[in-house]
Amino acid sequence: MASLSQLVAHASAVTSCSPLAAVATPWVSRHQYHRYPICNTPKIDKFHGLCSTVYDTVAISLKLGSTALTPELKTTLDKVVTSQKVVLFMKGTKEFPQCGFSNTVVQILKSLNVPFETINILENEILRQGLKEYSSWPTFPQLYIDGVFFGGCDITLEAYKSGELQELLEKAICS
Repeated sequence: MASLSQLVAHASAVTSCSPLAAVATPWVSRHQYHRYPICNTPKIDKFHGLCSTVYDTVAISLKLGSTALTPELKTTLDKVVTSQKVVLFMKGTKEFPQCGFSNTVVQILKSLNVPFETINILENEILRQGLKEYSSWPTFPQLYIDGVFFGGCDITLEAYKSGELQELLEKAICS
């Protein structure tokens, strides 16, 4: 069985574009949709004077109503969420959360002394968009327990307060 880091590396490879697809188009607002299939290409935001990364393939896919969740990405995500008992897709890492909601879930899991893995969704926009479709949940963090989507921050916090989360995690860890 592949390690979690190998699966994440594969997910990144699955969602990246070929160098031939990376066509520079300067002075594009990061909020505009584009005609060209450009991924992970640095752009200059003409209106705000900022350098930004625009993931045009995702924008085009979402604008045209197609899916960011390819069959290959779905297969990889299935492997990732079942590779560990507890997996948290979050903004940042458990050592350095970059979002208050992600930090809340990390602190809850740490307080319960549960071993868990984290995946930083800020590193790959296509992975981030694909996960939203995979879980049918629009926000992050996303907590998976025993390969099943559990919820985001609010659901995790409520389940923690009620004791439901502790019970579920004990069952998952012991199985």
